[in-house]
Amino acid sequence: MADMIASSTGVSGTAGAGTGSPNPLIESDRVEGTSVYGADNRHIGTIKRLMIDKRSGQVAYAVMTFGGFLGIGEESYTIPWAKLTYEVDLGGYRTDISSDQLQGAPTFYRDGDYRWSNRDQERELHSYYGVSPYWGL
Repeated sequence: MADMIASSTGVSGTAGAGTGSPNPLIESDRVEGTSVYGADNRHIGTIKRLMIDKRSGQVAYAVMTFGGFLGIGEESYTIPWAKLTYEVDLGGYRTDISSDQLQGAPTFYRDGDYRWSNRDQERELHSYYGVSPYWGL
């Protein structure tokens, strides 16, 4: 059960995000606003919101903001949750996604009429980032 919780929340080991707590669960509002770091430990963005599959309860995506200053000019990017791993030492999530990859990523989250039900677009996103879709094949 703990492995399932850790895999669906992205929390490595038994520590909750940002707390150093032994709890394997974390409230979504504590994840929102958490920093995301690249493989080189440089801050590349912040988690804006989580997208959760209604039926399974599994976190499917993190919507991450990148760039800008005080919210002006920032971009939002949808990242498959599987691309993020919480690291206690950083107090945030690490990803192997580069800034260049983010800037070239599919942008369906930013489309005002996107309704999160287009599996073809979701497959494109997962393929772009090199991870399997959260719902299986």
